[in-house]
Amino acid sequence: MENPLDLPKTHANCMRLIQPVTDALYVLNGKWKLPILISLQFGNKRFGQIAKEIPKITDRMLSKELRELEANKLVKRTIHDTFPVTVEYSLTDYGHSLDPVFKALAEWGIQHRERIFKAEKELVEK
Repeated sequence: MENPLDLPKTHANCMRLIQPVTDALYVLNGKWKLPILISLQFGNKRFGQIAKEIPKITDRMLSKELRELEANKLVKRTIHDTFPVTVEYSLTDYGHSLDPVFKALAEWGIQHRERIFKAEKELVEK
């Protein structure tokens, strides 16, 4: 697909960009999905390990979000035949396709934070 941002600024090209972004947001929507995926960027984890890395997420919400991410083929749930049973979560190859998105979001977030803090500092100094 051609990047609609590189095309003339028309209604049709706007619509060509809105739909895929809407589709992506549908899958990644919510407060917790991106932090869960980022946590799994740093290796396979058990449920409790993910919960510790994401402050304020409830077990119920983590469970729900993991199920949705699994249904969308971004996360894999592996049950190990141990006693007691061990369940581990990992990113799929498809989940790793979001790596450049996370990098871009992190870079933008750092720049945004610096910009806002700089603007606030300048207001205080006036």
